[in-house]
Amino acid sequence: MLGLVPLGALGLTIGIFIGCIGIGGVMLVPALSYLGGIAIPTAISAAMMGYLLTGAAGAAIYARRKSIRWPMALWLCAGAMPAAWAGAWASNTVAPLILEVFIGLLAASAGLHAIFGQRGGAGEVPKLSTAALISIGAVTGFASALTGTGGPLVLVPVLLWLQVPILTAIGLSQAIQFPIAALATAGNYFYGELDLALGILLAVTLAAGVGIGANLAHAIPRKLLHGVVAVVLIGVGGFMLTAILLRQF
Repeated sequence: MLGLVPLGALGLTIGIFIGCIGIGGVMLVPALSYLGGIAIPTAISAAMMGYLLTGAAGAAIYARRKSIRWPMALWLCAGAMPAAWAGAWASNTVAPLILEVFIGLLAASAGLHAIFGQRGGAGEVPKLSTAALISIGAVTGFASALTGTGGPLVLVPVLLWLQVPILTAIGLSQAIQFPIAALATAGNYFYGELDLALGILLAVTLAAGVGIGANLAHAIPRKLLHGVVAVVLIGVGGFMLTAILLRQF
């Protein structure tokens, strides 16, 4: 298992990605598993606990920059919270191999989306119905708790596809993190194992990284950041899927 310093550096780096472009959490569970030798379910539960502080820190910074549409955020959270509890139950029930394959595919597809997907509108925020926001929140909450990705990875691509401006999409993804992480952590506590020490370490370092990344997001071009993260995500997903295939033969 990795020591405290490497784990802290890992949390800080991924936190910067999360705060800056909204995706990055998908790299945390694979890194904890492959580099740290931590079981997938344990890594997922610790990651979700870590997102408690990233959600609070990211939302505070984006709110101060007026990049969060709170009416949209509230309906997204209404759908995400019960679904996150269900996702936590599923993550402790589904076979680790299935979770591993799903996370690998999620990482690779997120990277491909960052390269080829739409970047989001630059003008007005489109009007989305209450039912649509609740549904999007539910899908985000369940998938995030199931895989330990925290919310932004699922929500940002969906909102960009709906032509929501990039900073608004990232801001909403920050706001939805805390309720998803809270319900998922509670579910993991009741349904599985929760490594409190690892969760606290990740929470502190991820939050510090999110603070840095959120400020960077408002200061530097997103196109460059999208490109870097896309390559990393495709690499992570490809590595995981290749490793799984090699173990089967």
